[in-house]
Amino acid sequence: MTRFTRTLSGIAALGALCLSATTVVADEGKHVHEGRSKVYRDLSPESLESLTTPSKIQSLAKGIANGTVAPTELWKGLEHGEKIECLSCIPAVSKLLYNDHAKTREISAWWLRRRIFGVFGPGQVYSQTVDTLNDPGASERKRAYAADALGEFLSASGAKHLAKAATSDSSALVRMHAVKGLRRMNTVGPGGELSQTLGDKDEEVRLAAVQATTRINAFVDIASLVKRIDDSSARVRKSAAEALGSMRAGDAVLGLTVLTASKTEDDPLVRTAACAALGRIGDPAARPALEKALKDKDQFVRDAARIALRRL
Repeated sequence: MTRFTRTLSGIAALGALCLSATTVVADEGKHVHEGRSKVYRDLSPESLESLTTPSKIQSLAKGIANGTVAPTELWKGLEHGEKIECLSCIPAVSKLLYNDHAKTREISAWWLRRRIFGVFGPGQVYSQTVDTLNDPGASERKRAYAADALGEFLSASGAKHLAKAATSDSSALVRMHAVKGLRRMNTVGPGGELSQTLGDKDEEVRLAAVQATTRINAFVDIASLVKRIDDSSARVRKSAAEALGSMRAGDAVLGLTVLTASKTEDDPLVRTAACAALGRIGDPAARPALEKALKDKDQFVRDAARIALRRL
């Protein structure tokens, strides 16, 4: 057999092998397709995910506005329409930023921030939201909801507007929502304004600020948080103790030991949180206070003290 003949034979054999492999792949694909058909054949088409059309998005948004559509339908529609580009949908969805349902506002802002056009340009939804937050003539509710939207937009330029509202707005409701907006953006504000809100005159604002400290990576002002141990509100004191324990803040040990005693702290939930926080911090200096807490009249305080002592 000549070299040329051997070459032709090799090519023919290779071709036959490739054809066989192609056939096998094709057969496997057929089997996979048939397998999927069998899996889904008994399911209702309504249970399968499908992209939401632009007309459907507009219809759902209008239905929410006039009360003829359930909020869950809108949430599902916007989620399935995450990558749908629809400029004509933006005005309808942007109105939902001021809906009274928190989840509807959240998912509407979530959908809008994914738009390439029509949201973040000058005079468009983002700048309109900033204007609403900064407008003293707008209602308290609208300014608060605008703060929510800015937080959900996750645009760094919105932090300064939220920080300003959190520290200087005349409405406690707006200040609280602005603090939550900073928390959503994971920022203490361009000038560390979150620390200032920890001392706000309103209990709800202080509570929101304390809760934000454990969710914002850049927060380091432990001293301002420690001051909340002596807050006039038991809810704030409890939240502050929990936050300090979560941060393993050694500077808070002395203040937390004071909170473990019923003679100085009359709320058992605060005493429980203080004992748990001392256990998380793990400073042996807290042992005497925790041992006294073992005799507390409240069962939860005693249990928290017992667990904390095991961690020292």
